[in-house]
Amino acid sequence: MYLPELLTPVWRVKGTGGKTGKTAERLGNLGIFAVRDILMHLPRDYDDRTRHIPFAAAAGNGGKFNTTAYVQGHDSFYARGRQTLKLILKDESALAEVPLYGWDPSSNASKYSPGTRLDIAGTLSVSYGGKFQCAKADMEAAGTHPELFSRVLPVYNLTAGIAQKTMRRIIRSAYGEFGSHLEDEIPAAVREAEGIPGLSAALKAVHEPVSMQEAAAGRRALAFRELFLMQMAVARRALQRKAAVRPGRTYPRGMQEKLIKSLPFRLTQDQAACMEELRGDIEADHPMARLLQGDVGSGKTLVAFLAALLFTEAGRQTAIMAPTELLARQHADNAARFLQPLGVRLAFFSGALSGKTRKPALEALKAGDIDIVIGTHALFSDDVEFRDLGFVIIDEQHRFGVVQRNRLFAKGLYPDILVMSATPIPQTLALSAFGDMDVSTIKTMPAGRKPVETHLALEGRERKVYDFVRGELERGRQAYFVYPIIEEAEAREKDAPTTGLKDAESMYRRLKEEIYPGFSVGLIHSRLAEDEKRDIMAKFSSGEIRVLAATSVVEVGVDVANASCMVIEHAERFGLAALHQLRGRVGRGSLQSYAFLVYAPDYTEVAKKRLTIMKETTDGFRIAEEDLLLRGPGDLTGIRQAGLLDFSAARLPFDQELMMRARAAVHGILEKDPGLLAPQHSCLRDAPGKAPNAGDLRV
Repeated sequence: MYLPELLTPVWRVKGTGGKTGKTAERLGNLGIFAVRDILMHLPRDYDDRTRHIPFAAAAGNGGKFNTTAYVQGHDSFYARGRQTLKLILKDESALAEVPLYGWDPSSNASKYSPGTRLDIAGTLSVSYGGKFQCAKADMEAAGTHPELFSRVLPVYNLTAGIAQKTMRRIIRSAYGEFGSHLEDEIPAAVREAEGIPGLSAALKAVHEPVSMQEAAAGRRALAFRELFLMQMAVARRALQRKAAVRPGRTYPRGMQEKLIKSLPFRLTQDQAACMEELRGDIEADHPMARLLQGDVGSGKTLVAFLAALLFTEAGRQTAIMAPTELLARQHADNAARFLQPLGVRLAFFSGALSGKTRKPALEALKAGDIDIVIGTHALFSDDVEFRDLGFVIIDEQHRFGVVQRNRLFAKGLYPDILVMSATPIPQTLALSAFGDMDVSTIKTMPAGRKPVETHLALEGRERKVYDFVRGELERGRQAYFVYPIIEEAEAREKDAPTTGLKDAESMYRRLKEEIYPGFSVGLIHSRLAEDEKRDIMAKFSSGEIRVLAATSVVEVGVDVANASCMVIEHAERFGLAALHQLRGRVGRGSLQSYAFLVYAPDYTEVAKKRLTIMKETTDGFRIAEEDLLLRGPGDLTGIRQAGLLDFSAARLPFDQELMMRARAAVHGILEKDPGLLAPQHSCLRDAPGKAPNAGDLRV
C-alpha cells in the first residue's frame, strides 16, 4: 500500500478513543484526519535523552537536563490559590527544586519520601536566589521507564487536550498497524543512488530514532521524497504541454512595431529581451507557458500588451485576468491609452457588469468583435465564450485557484499562457513551483526612475513624517497613508490590542481635519462599493484628491506618477512582500519619492528584520529571498493557499541542494522513459496521488 492510500480515519488508530472520543476531534485541529496525516505529522524538534546531563550542566545545554536524583526533602508554597508541594532533589552535581502544581503537601508528600531515587528530565531555570528550579519535567521512579530517559524523544506540535506522551503513543500505534510495510513511490535505483531508506524505514527513523543522526537521515529521506514527487509532477506537466503539437507560424508584427515607435520612451534592455522570448514561444510548435516576473514598476504589463498585439493582428483574441477590479481597471485604462489608438477593440468584464450591458458584450466577444477582454473572475463564467482565444494573460497569478484557471484555459484550443508576478520569485521557488514554465525576468527599471528613499520612524515621532509630507504636498505632490485595519472595531474582532492602533477611518478624519486641513483627503478600503472605489481612485489619479488614507487595498493596481510619499503606519504588522508592494506605489515617475515605515516600539524580532531589510534595499529579488527565509515558501506569494509547497519534511530554501538532486533524478528518468513504462518505474506510474503535496498549480 502507498502512503496516499492510507485514508483510514484517524479515530481507528489505537489510543484515539474511537469514533466518539475527543482525541480524534482534537487531532483535526492540526489537520490530521486520516492515518496518512498522522504518519506525516513529523516532529518539530527532538529531546536527546541518550546523554546524561546533570543539573549543573544544564546551562550549557540550553537549560535541558537528564539525570538521576534522589529526594532530599520537601517544601511547600502557596500558588494558584492553594498550597503546593515542592520537591528538593539532589543529583551528583547540585540541588534543584521541582514544584508539583496541584499536589497537596499534606496528602502527597509520602509518594516522594526522602531518599527516593528518580529519573528526571526537563528544563531548568535559575531563580533570583541562584537556585535551580524546574517548572516542568518528566519524572519516574529510577529504572522503571527507560523509554523516557535513555532515548531520543520526538517533540510534536500539539493542540489543546493532547500531550506529548499521547501524541507519541498514537503515532507509534499508527506506524505499527499501518506504516511498517508501506510501498515507496521512489524507484529503488534512485533511493540507492541517494543513499536513502525506503518510506517505512524513513518514517520509523523520524518518529522513533535511536540517535539524532538517524532522525536527520530519516527527515532527509522524507524531504527527498516530497521534492522528487513534486518535481516529477511539474516535469510531467511540462512534457504534456509540449506534447500538444501545433503548426508553428509567424505572426505579423506591424502593430507591435507601431506601438514601440509611438512610445515616449525606449524599452529597457530586459523588456526587449523578454519580448523576444515571448515571440519565440508564441511562434513555436507547442503552446507557451511562461512566467514573466519583475519588480513593481518594471514594465511587465507593457511587455504583455506588446505580445497581445501579435494575436490581435493575426485575428485572434486575448484575455487578461486580474484578481481585483481595481487592478483589472488599471490594466484596462493602460490598454486604452496604449492600444486603442492602434484600433484594438477592448472590453472590460467584471461581476458588476449589468445584464443590460453584459449581453451585447458577450455576443461581441463570441462573434470575435472584441480583440482583448480585460476582467476579473467574471471571465470564468460559463456564458463567456470566445471566437478564437489564443492568448491568456494572468496577473498576480497566485491569487487564483486551479479550477478557476483551468476554466479560462478551456475556453480556447491550447491557448498560449503568460502569468505575471510583481513579487519576484526566488530561484528556489522558480525551479520548484514554476519548474514546468519558462521564466522571463525584468530587472532593469525604466529610464529616469529613482530609487525610493526609505525611512524608519518610531511611533510617537511621526510628527516629523507628517511635516515632511506637508512639504511635498505644498510642492504639488500627493501622498498615501496606509493602515492595517479599516476601523477600530475590526481590531476587537481580531482580538488585537486597540490602544494606540491606528485605523484607516479614524486617521482619515484626523488627516482631513487636523493634520492636512488645507488639502483634499480621500479614503479607500475593501468594504466600499466598487463604483465608490473607482470614483475615489479616479479623483486621486487626476490630482483632485491629494492625500489618500487606505488599507492594503492599494497594494496593487494603483499607478499615480505624481504620488511621491508612502506612509505605512504600524509597518511592523505588514509582511515583507506587502511592504515592498506598497512602497512600489510611489516612485512611478521621475520624481524623487519617499517611503516612511512607522513602527511600534514593542515589535517582534521578525518584524525588526523585515523593517531593516526594507531600509537597506529596494531590490525586490533580494527582498523575495529574505522573505523566503523569514516566512517559508508556502506563505511567500500565497502559494500555500493553492496547496503548493506545503511540505511536511522539506524546508526550502535550506533544502535547495536536495531539491536540485531530486530535479536531476527526475529529468534523468524522463529523458529515458517519458511515459514511465519501464517495469522499474511502475511505482511512479501506478501509485495514487503521485505528488500529494505538490498541488496542480497550472495546466
